[in-house]
Amino acid sequence: MATIVETGVVPAEELYVGKAPTRLSWGAVFGGVIIAIAIQLVLGILGTGIGLTMVDPVDGTTPGAAGFGIGAGLYWLVTTIIALGAGGYAAARVAGVNGRFDALVHGLVVWGVTLILTLYLLTSAVGGIIGGAFRTVGAVAGAAGSGVGAAAPKVASIAGIDENDVRNEAAAYLSDAPGDPAQMTPEQAQKEIAKNLPALARGGADGRQAESRIVDIVAAQRKISRPEAQAQVTRAKERFVTAKNDTIATAKSAADKAAGAAAGTSFVLVLALLVGAAAAGLGATAAARRRLR
Repeated sequence: MATIVETGVVPAEELYVGKAPTRLSWGAVFGGVIIAIAIQLVLGILGTGIGLTMVDPVDGTTPGAAGFGIGAGLYWLVTTIIALGAGGYAAARVAGVNGRFDALVHGLVVWGVTLILTLYLLTSAVGGIIGGAFRTVGAVAGAAGSGVGAAAPKVASIAGIDENDVRNEAAAYLSDAPGDPAQMTPEQAQKEIAKNLPALARGGADGRQAESRIVDIVAAQRKISRPEAQAQVTRAKERFVTAKNDTIATAKSAADKAAGAAAGTSFVLVLALLVGAAAAGLGATAAARRRLR
C-alpha cells in the first residue's frame, strides 16, 4: 500500500497571484473622445448652417449681435452636453465597467482629454494663423516707422534708384520752406505747422519754441497781429487738449467695458466646462447602471 507524504509545500503555480484587471481602459477613453469630438463637429457645422439661414441683409431681418451671441452660446452649451455625454457613455460602455466610480472616472477622463485636445488644436492651428498675421503686421509697421536713412536703401534697392538721390529728394521735401513765414505759400505754412505740432504737444522748452514758431506763421499767413495770432493758437491748443482728454476718457471706458466682458466670458466658459464634465460623468454612470441591470 502506497503512503502519500505531505511535505507542506504548495506548488508554485498555486502561489502565483494573477495580475489585477486594469480599472481604466485607455482604448475606451480614446474611443469616447473621438465620438465626442465628431459629434461636436457635426453639430457645430449644423449650427453654422442654421445661423447663416437667419442672416438676411436684403430684408433687414438679421438678428442683433447680442441676441445672436446668446443664441450661439446656448447652442454651443447644448452641443457640448450632447457630445460629452455620448462620449462618456461610449467609453464606460466599451470598457465594461460595473462600478459607478469607475464609470465616472472614465467619463471625466474623456472630458479632460477632449478639452486638452481641443485647446491644442486651437493654439496650434488658429493660434499659428493669428500669430503669423500679427507678425506680418508688425513687420510692415516696423518698416513704415523706420527713418529715411534706414528706409531709403531698401526702397532704392527695390526700385533700382540710387539711394543718394532718394536722400537728396527727401531733404528737399523737408527744407523747401523759407525761414520767413511771410514768404511761405499756404502749403509750406501747413507743412511747417505740422512739423512743429509734435513738439507743441510735448510741451517744455521745445513746446514753447514750437508754439512761438506757429504763432509767427499764423500771424504772417492771416496778416493779423501777433497777439491775435497767439489767441487763435491758444484756443486751438485748448480744443486739442479737450479732444485728447475726451479720447483718453473714451479709451478708458472702452477698456473697462472690455475687461468686464472678458471677465463675464471667463465665468461663462468655466461654467460651460463644468457642465461638460458633469455631462460626461452622467453619461458614463448611466452606462454603468445599464450594465448592472
